[in-house]
Amino acid sequence: MDFPVLSLITFFPLVGALAVLFIANQDNQNAALLWKTGFIFAVAEFVLSLPVLIAFDGGTASMQFTERLPWIKSLGISYFLGVDGINLWLVLLTTFFVPLCILCSFSYIQKRIKEYIISFLLLETAMIGTLVSLDLILFFVFWELMLIPMFLLIGIWGGKRRIYSAVKFFLFTAVGSIFMLVAIIVLYFYNLKTTGTATFDLLELYKLQIPGSLQLWLCSAFFLSFAIKVPMFPLHTWLPDAHVEAPTAGSVVLAGILLKMGGYGFIRFAMPLFPYATHQYVPIIAGLGAVAIIYAALVSWVQPDMKKLVAFSSVSHMGYVMLGLFALNIQGIEGGIYQMLNHGLSTGALFLLVGMIYERRHTRLMEDFGGLAKVMPVFATFLMIATLASVAIPGTNGFVGEFLILLGAFKAYPFWAILGTSGALFGVIYMLWMYQRVMFGPVDSSKNSELKDLSPREIATMVPVAVLILVMGFFPGLFLRKMDASVNHYVTMFETGYALHQKAPQPGQPPVKLARTGHTDSTPEDTVPE
Repeated sequence: MDFPVLSLITFFPLVGALAVLFIANQDNQNAALLWKTGFIFAVAEFVLSLPVLIAFDGGTASMQFTERLPWIKSLGISYFLGVDGINLWLVLLTTFFVPLCILCSFSYIQKRIKEYIISFLLLETAMIGTLVSLDLILFFVFWELMLIPMFLLIGIWGGKRRIYSAVKFFLFTAVGSIFMLVAIIVLYFYNLKTTGTATFDLLELYKLQIPGSLQLWLCSAFFLSFAIKVPMFPLHTWLPDAHVEAPTAGSVVLAGILLKMGGYGFIRFAMPLFPYATHQYVPIIAGLGAVAIIYAALVSWVQPDMKKLVAFSSVSHMGYVMLGLFALNIQGIEGGIYQMLNHGLSTGALFLLVGMIYERRHTRLMEDFGGLAKVMPVFATFLMIATLASVAIPGTNGFVGEFLILLGAFKAYPFWAILGTSGALFGVIYMLWMYQRVMFGPVDSSKNSELKDLSPREIATMVPVAVLILVMGFFPGLFLRKMDASVNHYVTMFETGYALHQKAPQPGQPPVKLARTGHTDSTPEDTVPE
């Protein structure tokens, strides 16, 4: 496609933001028009992103729909965009969720409606720009831009402790970004010194053979920034506060998309740029991932607040993602990417449903409910689907992702994989425990007996998510086939970069074995090219 489709879907939400900006809204007189305008632009954005999926060639690992223009020639900074099998579905997940976030906010947000919609559309531009940028400076600009609208969403439309949570979110993320910026600058000058070329082009920087000691330092800086965003244990403390205090749609976009930026950053930037350092960090990251799965599951188990329970479950589920990505094999990496999509859908659905019940009762404490299945059967059905997806029941999307992750993890580090598997049991316990307390038993409170079931608007919000959960569970090949070529290329490139730091085997010696990841050249997908 010669048409600049990536630029269109990146900046089209800004057009919507400008349209909303020029709608007069004194005393909320045009509130309905503002909501309709924002929603129409968000839906149009999703429609505009579909040609990328339709025209995407899953048989090649090359970047597709690329756009490259010089930006600051003297420094080698360019406007460089592209999509492959690694970021394709994350872009579609972003354009899919934003209309639902706006739709679910119609009755919940009553103040500063114009600013709220503009913040969401600006955030969408920043998220898509982050995902499709292939120039390190361009990526960093979009990465930082995501902070501003999310900070406003929490700080203006959040709960009682919204200022504390917004500032904590901002400070954690900003500190990590500073270290990443320093590493980008060092990488730039190292490339300039080595090749004589001034560039921030990611695909060119992949070719660098960086000394192991320098890799360790640069990788640490990138890792810190992405680990905070995931967030990895023990850098996760900002997330529960942000989730609990954010408005419903803010929690949905935070869990559904923003956390995925950390996992995407690892697989797109940190790991392929620094393969030797990544191998050295594998035991640490795998261990922290397994600990996060169990620790966050146990903390979720004792939460009285449904939203806080779902927030801590995010930490546990993202632990699975890290376990898969750092298995450094095809099954683990595809499982990690798939699990990022799964977590976005199931956890996003849970936050939507918790928000809907909070609008009716103004409480999220499980002890205040009971027997809602009798009063709200439609709500109970959607909550059951989201709960089963969250605990990875076969037939839901969560099962496919966790199965691939554990398959890859058992090949790489069986001990951590076994610990991660035990975390799945805890997930079943705390999620079904929540469902049992809220949905079953007698309806003791008159406030609960008078609750109304989901409205047509709320059903319209939940149906696409529920359908996608089941489609991804029953037909995973539709999604995995688009990833295969890119992930195969990624693993080969990564292992080649790591092999350059190893001594070549002498004739007659056994094949090279990468002990830290359990890779050998005994299977085609794990072969290290000579």
